[in-house]
Amino acid sequence: MTFAAGAILCAIATAHVHDPSVFKDRDGRYYIVGTHLASAESANLISWRQTDTLRKAMPPETLAKIRSWNKDGGRGDGIGYMWAPDIVWNAKMRKYCIYLSANGDDWKSNIVLLAADRFAGPYEYVGSVVYGGFSPQDWTETDVPAVLGTATLPDRYVRHGVANRGWGPVFPNCIDPCVFFDAAGRLWMTYGSWSGGIFMLKLDASTGLRDKRVNYPLSPHSDPYFGRKIAGGAYVSGEGSYIKRIGGWYWLFMSYGELKAKGGYNIRVFRSRRPEGPYLDKAGRTPFYDRYVQNFNDCAGVRLFGAYRWGETGPGMVAQGHNSAIVDSDGRAYIVYHTRMDTGHEGHYVRVHQLFTTREGWLVAAPYRTRGERLPKSGLDRRLFAGDWDLMLHRLDVDYANGGGARPVRVKFNADGSIAGAKTGRWRVSKGSPYVTVTLDGEDSFSGVALIMAIDETDLKTPVFTALGDKTQLALWGSKVP
Repeated sequence: MTFAAGAILCAIATAHVHDPSVFKDRDGRYYIVGTHLASAESANLISWRQTDTLRKAMPPETLAKIRSWNKDGGRGDGIGYMWAPDIVWNAKMRKYCIYLSANGDDWKSNIVLLAADRFAGPYEYVGSVVYGGFSPQDWTETDVPAVLGTATLPDRYVRHGVANRGWGPVFPNCIDPCVFFDAAGRLWMTYGSWSGGIFMLKLDASTGLRDKRVNYPLSPHSDPYFGRKIAGGAYVSGEGSYIKRIGGWYWLFMSYGELKAKGGYNIRVFRSRRPEGPYLDKAGRTPFYDRYVQNFNDCAGVRLFGAYRWGETGPGMVAQGHNSAIVDSDGRAYIVYHTRMDTGHEGHYVRVHQLFTTREGWLVAAPYRTRGERLPKSGLDRRLFAGDWDLMLHRLDVDYANGGGARPVRVKFNADGSIAGAKTGRWRVSKGSPYVTVTLDGEDSFSGVALIMAIDETDLKTPVFTALGDKTQLALWGSKVP
C-alpha cells in the first residue's frame, strides 16, 4: 500500500478566536467563543467560519452589567476587557450558560454568568460568580460578606491586598473560567491566572452560580472565598485552565509562558481520577508553585507539543495555548487552541488536533491538524513503517526569543526494527492494535499510537505516530516521508 497525492479530504478555513472555548450544540454544529466576544462555527471541526454571533448576542444592558465591577474607566464599549468566555448547556436551568471574564486593572476582575435560551442569544446577566481585587473601600459591593458571613474584611485580604501590591502572589486574578459537569453531574468552575494560581469552585447546577453550601478551609491550597487551589501560585506563569474528562481521567490543561510569539507559550497537562484533584503529571509532579521561578521550560506537566516547524519553507507554529477540548459523540477527543507563527508578527488563528491515549493512558496530540482521520483499532500493517521518516522531538530547553523549537531529523526505519540515520534505536508495533514503541539511543523509550494523516497544507497522506517519553515525558512525533 502506498500513499501519494490525492483529493483533499475537505476544504480548510480557519478563524481568529483568541482563547477558544469549543462547544457542540444540539444541532450537531460546533462553535467556538473567545476573548473580545469573538466567535466562529463549523460543521466538522476542520473548516471554520468567523461570525459575530456572540457580539450580537449581548444587549447593551448586559454589557453594562458586566462592566459594573471592574470599572475599566468607561473606555469604548468595554469588549476589550471581556476575556476568555466558556460555554456550557445547563440542562437543569434549560439555558446556554456563558461564563465570562470581566478584566480590570489591579486584579479588579470578576467572572460573570450570562444565560440564554439559544446559543445565538440574547444573553441576560445572571450574576457574578467570584470577585477579585476588592479592598476595604469596596468589598461590600461584592458577595464576599455573604459568602464569608462576616461584617469585617478578613485581614489576609488587606495584608496581601491591592493597596500594597500584595494581591498577586497569593490570590487569583478572577479570569479565564472553565466550567464543566463531572461524571456524577456536579458542576465545577476553575479560574485564575498568573499570580495566586488556579482555583476551583463548586457551582450549584440549579442556578449556575457558586454553591454556597460548600465551605473551603483556610490553608496554603485553599481559601474560604476563592475556593480550592489546584495549580500555580507565587506569580509563576500558568493560565487558561481547562478540565475535560477523557478515558476515565480528568485532564487539567494549562498554558505556561507569555502570550506572545516569542514568549514561550505552551500547553501542559496533568490528570486526576477526581474532578477536584489532586492533579499530577506522568512523573508524579504537581502543578503547584510556592516560590517564583520562570517555568516556561519547566519539566512539570506533560507538554503535548512546543514550538515547532515541520518543513524549511512553511511557517513554524509558536505560542500555542489557551486551549479547550472536546470529546465528540463518536468518542474521538480533540484539542482546540490558538497558535501564532514564526513569521515576525502576533497574528493568531485556531487549530484543532486530535488527541489520543497511549497504552499507558496518557494523552498525546496528533502531529498534524485534524482532517477527519481515525485511529485504526487493529493498527497499521507493519510493512508500512519501513522507509524514511522525519522525527521531531519536542525538547524542553527552547530558546523561544530567538526562534527556537523542534525541527525534524531524517531517519530510516529498517524492516528488522532498527533505526538508522540522524538518530539510532529501535521501533516496534503491537500486533492487532494502534500502539507503537520507539526507542532512541541515549534519549528514551516513547510509547504512542500510529495512524494515517494528511500532511498539513498538502493533500499527501502518510503514516505518522505520536508518542510520549517514558522517563522524560517529552513528546515525539514521526511522519513517514511520502
